[in-house]
Amino acid sequence: MINFFKGHPTRALLPAKEIADAYTRVLLNNDYLSYDNDPNNQHPLTYGTDIGNLDIRNIIGKWVNQKFGISDPNPDCINLTAGASYGMGNILSSVTSPSITQRAFIVSPTYFLINSCFLDVGLEGKLTAVDETPDGEYSIDLEYLESQLIKYSQDLPDESTTKPDPARGTRKYYRFVMYLVPTYSNPGGLTYSLETRIKLLELARKYDMLLISDDVYEFLNYTGSPLVPRFNQLDQATVTNEYGNTISNGTFSKIIAPGLRVGWQETATPKLADQLSVTGPNKSGGSPNQLSTFVVADLITTGKIDEIISKFVETYKEREKVLQQSIVKYLPKDTKVYGGDGGYFVWVTTPSHDASKYVPELAKRGVVLAGGEHFEVTGDEKGWGKHSVRLSISFLTKEEIEEGIKIWGEVLN
Repeated sequence: MINFFKGHPTRALLPAKEIADAYTRVLLNNDYLSYDNDPNNQHPLTYGTDIGNLDIRNIIGKWVNQKFGISDPNPDCINLTAGASYGMGNILSSVTSPSITQRAFIVSPTYFLINSCFLDVGLEGKLTAVDETPDGEYSIDLEYLESQLIKYSQDLPDESTTKPDPARGTRKYYRFVMYLVPTYSNPGGLTYSLETRIKLLELARKYDMLLISDDVYEFLNYTGSPLVPRFNQLDQATVTNEYGNTISNGTFSKIIAPGLRVGWQETATPKLADQLSVTGPNKSGGSPNQLSTFVVADLITTGKIDEIISKFVETYKEREKVLQQSIVKYLPKDTKVYGGDGGYFVWVTTPSHDASKYVPELAKRGVVLAGGEHFEVTGDEKGWGKHSVRLSISFLTKEEIEEGIKIWGEVLN
């Protein structure tokens, strides 16, 4: 079986020894006595603080900012999570309300498991797809987005969307939310330009929209090009309100190991981060995966995380090169490939062939492609399954990648 669908690292790449050594250091080499009377930090084997240990938030924030050439972060803008998937559920349960949130905009094609997060919070029937536009002035169709924002803003009551919560303080709800993966997007493989990000932030501020960006792939950079600033960084630099209009939803699943289940959210202001930290599960059990956050912090302070990422980048870069060469060698001349500069995925379009027919045929021959139909926005489908598929480079070896694409070409011929 040659499976291009799986979006996780090959097992041999997972840093088992590095993680085991980190657990040893965390559990056996430090007693954390200084934390016994510290309200901002808790022992790794007890309940964490709602927002996560301050020391760990500082470590993660500084590590991230160094990669963007930014000065020290504000740890009060960081909330620790159990990964990006948990993070999405946490965000939407905190900032949306079916009676206030008018619409959720989702960049299309989209991550194939994201729709249920919006349905779970009562936004069924309120999802609108916004196309990626790799050949346009902007990376996504901002003209269409604004037309929809205008449409759904008509006749809205002139009242505050900040409401009191007796148990958890004031709570900000947004009239609109938008989900996107702006760097090495899943599944499209694109990185949105700085111009796109600035314009989108302007729209978010104008229409009371929250931009939720899954920032999970950008450190898997195969070209060495400078990183484009995150939305929360742009927002924080010129913030116009006390909550901001952005959340960076990060995870260590793609750059260490998904089983750790550790992530972080970074906002433009402390007020929104604090709101994210007092959702029901956090108030009940404290920051999720308390122990694993210590392990991640250890991997950062020892420099092991950068060694792990370098190994991933070296391996994935070689696989991506083989992928591109194999597509040129074995697939039709009119095949279009988007992405390949970083991350896990490329998006492939075959204009002269019907993917809905050849994907099942390839499966019979042991080659699994992710048909475009998986990447639709629920209720606003675009027909991606007709000519498009997503390919992952994270799971297969170079040899498997070339063999799979060779068989794909044989089927098309």
